[in-house]
Amino acid sequence: MKACSVEDCFAPDTTCAHGHLSLKDCPNWTSQEKIDSKSSDEGTEIVLPWSGSALGRTDLSFVTGRRTPMMIGILGPENAGKTSLLAAWYLLIGRGANIGNRHTFSGSFTLSGWEAVARSMQWTPGTPPEFPAHTSTRGVRGQGLLHLAFREDGNRLRDYLFTDAPGLWFQRWAINEQAPDAKGARWIVDNADAFILTADCAALAGDDKGSARAAIQLLARRLGANRRGRPVTLVWTKSDITVAESMKFSVRDAVSSQVPGFEEMTVSMQAPADDSHGQGTGLTALLKHTLQIRRLKQVLSPSHVNATDALFLFGAR
Repeated sequence: MKACSVEDCFAPDTTCAHGHLSLKDCPNWTSQEKIDSKSSDEGTEIVLPWSGSALGRTDLSFVTGRRTPMMIGILGPENAGKTSLLAAWYLLIGRGANIGNRHTFSGSFTLSGWEAVARSMQWTPGTPPEFPAHTSTRGVRGQGLLHLAFREDGNRLRDYLFTDAPGLWFQRWAINEQAPDAKGARWIVDNADAFILTADCAALAGDDKGSARAAIQLLARRLGANRRGRPVTLVWTKSDITVAESMKFSVRDAVSSQVPGFEEMTVSMQAPADDSHGQGTGLTALLKHTLQIRRLKQVLSPSHVNATDALFLFGAR
């Protein structure tokens, strides 16, 4: 239960939204019991503005204060491999996987969130790694945003946010864009700079392949209507499972008709026979591709140009 009456304050998990070093000094703080357990004797304990868990919408101010991050929306039906893809990336980065000479991992504000996603895929004595459980739809702080920072060409720092949201959100959004329970999906699609659309090979080759095909076609149609020219990559997950060429053609044709100019890649957690490093198939290639995506340039329309400002008249170079 929240102990602060301010809607967008999550103390004591993060810094007081009004800047109070001691929660006792904040008139909106309502839990004396939590004050006693969380505050130091002097009442001046400083809490970071982030908890290390996945970020919510109200947690983004300290990330965007440095520069606007690239937000990558990862879309797909339930069990399409979205969370597993994120977990695999995190583990590969932790193992020093080669993601190219241009990008060097330079930190994260959400290491606890990444660990929570990846924990079930790590080896522990006597227990094989498992795929992550489905992402919950009951998160108190909305959709989860996982942060990574990379130093580009040894110089410029770039921030990335990856969405980790349940497939059920996108399925409901695809059926009814204005559905109350599709609010999280709408927010992601409205704010993302680029999209990864996942197509589950296991589902497309299974007993319910017709339903799986319809789900991805419906999602592609909705995404096409809201794309606004942003980059889209169709990713065939679990690609070690064979899908009939006619099924692949049908899905690819549907995506092409709704999202022209999309990129296409394949990934699998299963490594090729000649891979002794256990890095799966296509995972690092997709990460490299994603880190090279650039947001669309924003062009001011004539009605928004300030005719008295030379920078707006001629453009800053």
